[in-house]
Amino acid sequence: MTPPPFVAPRRRTCLALATVLLVSAWTAQAHEIGTTRVTLALERSRTYRVEITTDAQALLDKLRRIDGLGPVNPTADDLGGELDKRGHSIVTRAVLAADQRPLAAAAHWRVTPPTSPGAAWSATIVLEGTVPAGVRTLSWNYGWTFAKYALVVHRSDGSSSTEWLEGDQPSAPLLLEHPASAPSRAGIAWQYLILGITHIVPGGIDHVLFVLGLYLLGHRPRLVLAQVTTFTVAHSITLGLGMFGLVSVPPRIVEPLIAVSIAYVAIENLFATGLKWRRLALVFAFGLLHGLGFASALGELGLPRQEFVTALVTFNLGVEIGQLSVIAAAFVLVGSWCGDKTWYRRRIVVPASLAIALIALVWTVQRTLG
Repeated sequence: MTPPPFVAPRRRTCLALATVLLVSAWTAQAHEIGTTRVTLALERSRTYRVEITTDAQALLDKLRRIDGLGPVNPTADDLGGELDKRGHSIVTRAVLAADQRPLAAAAHWRVTPPTSPGAAWSATIVLEGTVPAGVRTLSWNYGWTFAKYALVVHRSDGSSSTEWLEGDQPSAPLLLEHPASAPSRAGIAWQYLILGITHIVPGGIDHVLFVLGLYLLGHRPRLVLAQVTTFTVAHSITLGLGMFGLVSVPPRIVEPLIAVSIAYVAIENLFATGLKWRRLALVFAFGLLHGLGFASALGELGLPRQEFVTALVTFNLGVEIGQLSVIAAAFVLVGSWCGDKTWYRRRIVVPASLAIALIALVWTVQRTLG
């Protein structure tokens, strides 16, 4: 029997959408909020001190690319020397401006060993100087990261504020004569809600693939909701425990295991024909693991002391919104068109699950060896 003329185009569309998604996942970097942290301390004497803490190896690779050189793997002793050679390049893209004019700064930096086995060496760049009399506003710009990072400002009156910046985005003007009041609870809630969402979309491609793996087993709302609810409850537990310091697992262990969990779910999709209780138990266990990953990423940056619980709860809520948006997109773009077709499992679920498994296995090797 010849299929209706509209079936083939719909099939090709479903396949094309799945292919685009998985190619994007393959080429994307697999995490998330950056590890750069910046603090700006302003003293009553009008002196300032900026501290930038970042991944030493990643910074060195960027500096070498500017010079047209390839990446290297220097020893611990060599890292500081390599950064010393390119110190002039560092300060050209780390700028504190007074009334839109860059301030002259004395710069120095140090390289420190990782705090846990398998973690990266870090570079701390320090800029110090004096703000001229009559200056009304300061602004900050850091051009050596493409990821979201927090700028924490400590003022001479003891107050502090946090602004999240995206890559080389300049900060909002910092008023010197009339310092801005501390952000409200609603402002902090909104800030961390958005941070949680962007931690998944577009920043957390590994978590996106895990959620898609859950979706592929059973695209019907009841089956998807059962898995996502189980996953949500589990990662909320370890995220909370991790942020309160009650549970701590090194990233060198958590990150490869997260990649393994993605591969396992995708591979199971090739053999499972329906949702069983064992699948929910595994999803719960993997959720505990992913919660530790969330806690690790957020713990690198810290939460505001005055509204710790507010920030933690809204960040977690943002993560859930991000995950649900992934499911909604998968349903609208693929599931609603071809989820009820006899060829859906053969042409969509199996190839997509294989692709997700392959990507996750590559990540496993990278995270284990890296």
